[in-house]
Amino acid sequence: MCIYLGIDIGTSGTKTLAINGRGKILAEATSLYPSYHPKPLWSEQDPEDWWQATVKTVRQVVRKAKLKKTDVKAIGLSGQMHGSVFLDKRDRVIRRALLWNDQRTAAECDELESRAGGRSELIRMVANPALTGFTAPKILWLRNHEPKQFDRTVKVLLPKDDVRRRMTGEYATDVSDASGMLLLDVAKRDWSTELLSKLELDPSLFAKCYESEESTGQLTKEAAKELGLSTECIVVGGAGDCAAGAVGNGIVSRGTLSTSIGTSGIMFVHCDEVDVDPQGRLHTFCHAVHGKWHMMGVSLSGGGCLQWFRNRMCEAEIAQAKRSKVDPYDTLVAEASKIAHGSEGLFFLPYLSGERTPHADPDARACFIGLTLAHSRGHMVRAIMEGVAYAMRDSLEIIRGLDVPVRQIRASGGGSKIPLWRQIQADVFGQKVVTLNAEEGPAYGVALLAAVGAGAFKDIEEACSATIRVVKEKAPNRKAAKYHDQAFPIYQDLYRALKDDFKRISAVEHGS
Repeated sequence: MCIYLGIDIGTSGTKTLAINGRGKILAEATSLYPSYHPKPLWSEQDPEDWWQATVKTVRQVVRKAKLKKTDVKAIGLSGQMHGSVFLDKRDRVIRRALLWNDQRTAAECDELESRAGGRSELIRMVANPALTGFTAPKILWLRNHEPKQFDRTVKVLLPKDDVRRRMTGEYATDVSDASGMLLLDVAKRDWSTELLSKLELDPSLFAKCYESEESTGQLTKEAAKELGLSTECIVVGGAGDCAAGAVGNGIVSRGTLSTSIGTSGIMFVHCDEVDVDPQGRLHTFCHAVHGKWHMMGVSLSGGGCLQWFRNRMCEAEIAQAKRSKVDPYDTLVAEASKIAHGSEGLFFLPYLSGERTPHADPDARACFIGLTLAHSRGHMVRAIMEGVAYAMRDSLEIIRGLDVPVRQIRASGGGSKIPLWRQIQADVFGQKVVTLNAEEGPAYGVALLAAVGAGAFKDIEEACSATIRVVKEKAPNRKAAKYHDQAFPIYQDLYRALKDDFKRISAVEHGS
């Protein structure tokens, strides 16, 4: 039997699934872990939690699917992008990893652009501007603020690649995930020696780059024993969670775009060539498809907005759910479903962690605007869903403005499993939104890459063609779409009106 595992080291937890050679999912498991926020807008995790969650979920999947340890031929790894794992010469983790949604590095972004010779020069070298979430500013932050820790650092790895190190003993990454470090020459698909020199960073700090389907090593005896697998099992390059999720959605050809509402909100479109937004609003990264690229817009708080509202505002429902087994999300969505499009004039700016696309503003704050005595909790929930969709439309409008074709929009992520949210996306985007037979996102995408790496398919395009198909469609409601076309510019103007106030709030908060 030939089985392939996909493991996604996400922000809220790790998900592992097993597929057979036809792409059928045999079993899956998830294990959650915490994030730490020692200061406002800081976000960290303990890499040991990722490894323990990986071991736990792999063993659960092997048991559920009744697999022999030799059945699993290959593993694909996906993970939250941009996170920084700092290792010393003995492979010990020096400090908790700084995550993609950590916003502490605004000064380091300025430093990085200055060292590069300006914003346009930086974009020329690595196809993207400096943003607080990226890895390179985090490395500079460690050097500037924790110099003793920096002096101990001999390797900087991305989250999934630290799990790979625990599996294979190898320092390796893939080009899609490495693109988000802001240190990769995206056109050449290898580290930018020019930028590393300007930043005074030794190239030895970084792992070797691979294409996503390439083997990066086999399980060590120790890892195989801990995972319950065989040392014959290979680990392929894998992909950052966005590219992996796109593969899982079959976004492997020109004209297809995926929307993903997970913790963040992602708009991802395939490119056959290196297309770069000259203003740096969109990211241009290497794709998990060999020799291809993609453009991507990111809203830092997508489904995380609804999760925040549930966790902070629905304590009674959460407590009751333990007895009634009624999911509080179902209650909230049911209330929102009774509210008409537009939430009776209530807007929500979904900037709980600052914002990336298109504002690149770590000081941006979330807020409800337009509240009246007539508004209920259901209005607030629907406004959250619409606000997240507006934030994603910001990216879609840039993609369209760059003449990148968008012939089909495929929805994925936990938020897109909610029918109301899928309909809101169709209405806000003004275009049909489809969903697929495989809704497992990044874990499924890297499981397919593992299958390609092990020889089950000749390439990822063939793998997606054989396993992925459209099963549902949501067409836009014409009346709702017309309303959102009128409301969207208002949403955009609200940020512009509040931008300076967000900075003043941040200054007061930090005592400056």
